[in-house]
Amino acid sequence: MTRRALPVAVAATALTALALSGCVAKSELAQAIAVEISDDACAVATGTAPAGAVTFSLTNSGSDVNEFEILAEDQLRIVGEKENVTPGQTVDFTAQLEPGTYYTACKFQQVGAPVGLAEFTVTGEASAVSADEQALSDQAVTEYLAYVRSQTSELLPLVQQLADAYAAGDDEAARALFATARVPYERIEPTAEAFGDLDPKIDFREVDAVADGLDWTGFHRIEKDLWAPKPGELNSDGQDALKDWAPSTPEERKAYADGLVADVTQLHELVTDSAFAVSLADISNGAIALLDEVAAGKITGEEDWWSGTDLSDVAANVQGAGVAFGAVRALAESKGDEGTALADEIDGRFTALEDELAKYGSLDAGFVDYATLTDADRKALSDRVNALAEPLSQLTATVLGV
Repeated sequence: MTRRALPVAVAATALTALALSGCVAKSELAQAIAVEISDDACAVATGTAPAGAVTFSLTNSGSDVNEFEILAEDQLRIVGEKENVTPGQTVDFTAQLEPGTYYTACKFQQVGAPVGLAEFTVTGEASAVSADEQALSDQAVTEYLAYVRSQTSELLPLVQQLADAYAAGDDEAARALFATARVPYERIEPTAEAFGDLDPKIDFREVDAVADGLDWTGFHRIEKDLWAPKPGELNSDGQDALKDWAPSTPEERKAYADGLVADVTQLHELVTDSAFAVSLADISNGAIALLDEVAAGKITGEEDWWSGTDLSDVAANVQGAGVAFGAVRALAESKGDEGTALADEIDGRFTALEDELAKYGSLDAGFVDYATLTDADRKALSDRVNALAEPLSQLTATVLGV
């Protein structure tokens, strides 16, 4: 999970990776609602919209990465969000909203309390769809829901194996299990992020936990123990890696291991509960969010800073985005020639990105250490991500028929 802006130490790489922010084209939709985002404001042009697919045109004029959220009436549940809106970026975000009261807000650096919380009213009646469109929609939701549940079912035993090896002090075995254990999680990361503080517990990096004032737990706490830094090494924020940190004691290891298993178990229980549901917008926006994760942190190497296993995360994010796209592809194609052309373009660019990743290994055979990639290698990978992000950013509006 990537939440904060990159440090100066990796700024040169970030400029390449974050080229995505300038590459995701703003769709020219007349009904798009302008949202002006700054470090301390989140100004939505209007506080009302008719029910159906609502598009917000987000412009970040601030100094750092930001996030736009649509909250339910209780101001707690997030019904839609667009992360990683970088400085100078203008990007569209589309959400399917039924009649009711919502709240809009932003989050500077994607952490802390909501900024500019404002009531947003959706009027009218729920939008009607044809029987054929409803059948395709139902099929997409059924397929993707089954996928999310299957991934959490795969995640549980993999995390248990990692936790057991780590708690037992078998670092060699735990290091061998680390990247593989993360794969199912990375494939469905946006879904996990929808459950409040679960994702921070499972996947926060050290600098994110410190920024939010949280106890640092989860995958990356275990990672730093397994690849313990040496004196003089820096963390991803360019700070002394040993400052306010020491290798975990056996008792602490057991607590971190048990905590990760408990949190992943809770995630599994939540998504397999009969009340859990996803919408078409969740699926298509989830594909975009997974690619944002790649651009905002994985390509720079800041995600798995100690282990160098970032390419495994990248591949899992890309796979998850591909599955989400596949679930709604038939619905996009049902919109006519433009939808078919868009689906074909997205498909081709997925293939190009997957071919680029294959130069460095695979999820089955493993990937090279991310530190071995040259600046040119990272740029080539970033270019493929950007090329896919552009048409993928149009997917939600196409699927929802905006």
